[in-house]
Amino acid sequence: MTTADLPIDAEKPIVGMVHLPPLPGAPKFSGDFEQVLETALRDARRLEAGGVDALMLENFGDAPFYPDDVPKHVVASMTRIAAEIREEVDLPMGINVLRNDADAALSVAAAVEAALVRVNVHVGARVTDQGVIEGQAHETVRLRERLDSDVAILADLDVKHSAPLAERPLDAEAVAEPVERGFAEGVVVSGAGTGHEVSGDHLRAVAAARDEAGLDAPVFVGSGVTTENVADVLGVADGAIVGTALKEGGETTNPVSEERVRRLVETADEAR
Repeated sequence: MTTADLPIDAEKPIVGMVHLPPLPGAPKFSGDFEQVLETALRDARRLEAGGVDALMLENFGDAPFYPDDVPKHVVASMTRIAAEIREEVDLPMGINVLRNDADAALSVAAAVEAALVRVNVHVGARVTDQGVIEGQAHETVRLRERLDSDVAILADLDVKHSAPLAERPLDAEAVAEPVERGFAEGVVVSGAGTGHEVSGDHLRAVAAARDEAGLDAPVFVGSGVTTENVADVLGVADGAIVGTALKEGGETTNPVSEERVRRLVETADEAR
């Protein structure tokens, strides 16, 4: 499988996370939006300088998260930040609006001509700390049509920080649903939480189920990718979304380290 149908011009791309600090309205917002903006721009510049193939912008600091409908001021803040990054950084961009506001993510992406969105629960339902979240693929895909947008959708399978309502085998049907019935362009596999590694057995099982279903859709790993395991990950997966491992000291809330980015990308290049 390849990422040929995604708007990222790279084989097995590395997508670097821009974790936003708390935005206006969030409990831990600093009161200085310009500082939030500069933090995002700094991390985006360092990711580009370190050699990632794309960015993913996420309102990581906005906990506790709204389940599936963020306020309009969150959409406005993220659109402003995304637009500024697009002006300064020449990389494809993805948008993820936590916890699961796919319509907001798609709207921001369409407004700034971003390449893709990540949707944590696109089909089915998951139990989370925000309660039960249900996929809204029927709304998201129709909004994409109304916006006349070609933004690609990456849909999580068994997304991190969640549990299933009922156990279900990871088979070809389960992996095919986000793509064949939800019209997503690719799927994302993650560990139990932010920075948690995906087991090799689980990743291989997802790839095998994708192949059994006959899907021409890439599988991305969405957590726990490090310099030490990125070669093994890309031996199975079609790309990786990386955040924590690219931060100073390997701490998710720290600034991006250009040197850590460069080391991971160089290791990934040897495996691609």
